[in-house]
Amino acid sequence: MRARLLRLADMLRQSYWFLPSLMAAAAILLAGGMIWLDSYQGSLWMDRLPWLRASRPSGARQLLSAIGGSMITVAGTVFSVTIAAVVYASGQYGPRLLSNFMRDRGNQITLGTFIATFLYCLVVLRTVRSPEESGGVGFVPNLALLVAVLLALCSIAVLIFFIHHVPSKIHINNVIEDVGQRLLREVGHRFPRLLGDPSNPRHDDEAAIPDPLRRYGDARPTSKLRFVESAGTGYIQFVRDEELLRLAACHDLVIRLHYQPGDFVHAGRPLLEAWPAERCGEEAYRALANTFLIGSQRTALQDLRFLIDELVEIAARALSRGVNDPFTAVTCLDWLSAAMSDLCGREIPSHLRQDEEGSLRVIAHPHGFNEFLDRGFGALAQYCANDMVAAQRFLSSLGEVAMVCDDPKRLAAIKRYVDRIARLARSRLEGFNRIAVTDRANMLRNALEQPDYRWQLRDEAAWLGGAA
Repeated sequence: MRARLLRLADMLRQSYWFLPSLMAAAAILLAGGMIWLDSYQGSLWMDRLPWLRASRPSGARQLLSAIGGSMITVAGTVFSVTIAAVVYASGQYGPRLLSNFMRDRGNQITLGTFIATFLYCLVVLRTVRSPEESGGVGFVPNLALLVAVLLALCSIAVLIFFIHHVPSKIHINNVIEDVGQRLLREVGHRFPRLLGDPSNPRHDDEAAIPDPLRRYGDARPTSKLRFVESAGTGYIQFVRDEELLRLAACHDLVIRLHYQPGDFVHAGRPLLEAWPAERCGEEAYRALANTFLIGSQRTALQDLRFLIDELVEIAARALSRGVNDPFTAVTCLDWLSAAMSDLCGREIPSHLRQDEEGSLRVIAHPHGFNEFLDRGFGALAQYCANDMVAAQRFLSSLGEVAMVCDDPKRLAAIKRYVDRIARLARSRLEGFNRIAVTDRANMLRNALEQPDYRWQLRDEAAWLGGAA
């Protein structure tokens, strides 16, 4: 249930109807409350204020009609501008970034404000009565009318905000910053925990894996396993990790996962395998299958690779021949280096997860630092090698990551990408551009080979942190 609520909440955050609908409902309730208050209190108190006099029915109707008519007109214009901005951003930066603009609170509140003001005026307008229409007793909800004027003033302020907000929101640096900040938050939130209880000690004893679950290829005794198959086709958006661990402990099972969030799965493909098979009855089978939520698109709920792919997509489009904007790619590389630097100092969880009693329950395959590095810098190497500015910043970003790296294996992975970009640049660049990139690659490679490589890199801060 929690996983479905999380997915529902994520879908609602990306909708243009949910928040405006709440604001519209609140406006109708506010209108009803103000009308009731006017009926109970009356408007004689307003006549005692020289700067505020009660309105007459004809004037009240004209004012409410003017406010309501202008609000629905502006709401249509705002909606058109919003859709145009979304279409532009989707075509310019990539369709996967569409959800980032859809979840923008500024656009949703702007639409909701104009619609709510229109509905408020509409509800209040129908209660205005002249004496001729009601047998000699007229009714003008002057207090509600005053609130309508205040809502109109708020709407004007929101319109001014919206005029500034739209061009600011689609500015490429702000787009990249939104993705990069979310990537940093997810890295901090997700590691070292991916699945199971992070308070438990690491369980890296491969000997604890039952024989049927070991990777013996086709020779494995699969008859002792129960395969839980996918009921649908699509992307795995969420895995209820805590529920999966609880079910494994409740039924005394050991589970090996075949997929993780972000992977595409076909109907009928096994999502996981459970051992021993006789303990995985129909009830346990259905419960295990329900721990996976499958949808039509990838989300960042548990898929860190999705956010990295968004930065890679923006940079790759910027470095294409039709766009040729290396400085946008430089900005993406800066945020990738920040995320990889943060990740470099964190522990990747073990792929063997245990319950509270210390028994092995889940065999996962979380991505490590090398996989994330390949997802970002590995995917961009072929594009950056075609441009001197991007290639130099590519090397500078790797140097920034190396400065906070303590693990020799991770440092070796960084060195491999230094060699890769140098090889690609030698084959694709010519003249001064090739020499500039090759010299910087040699400088970084030589620094990484020294025992005091951190000091070596800090001494080169001019080219590591400066403009490429």
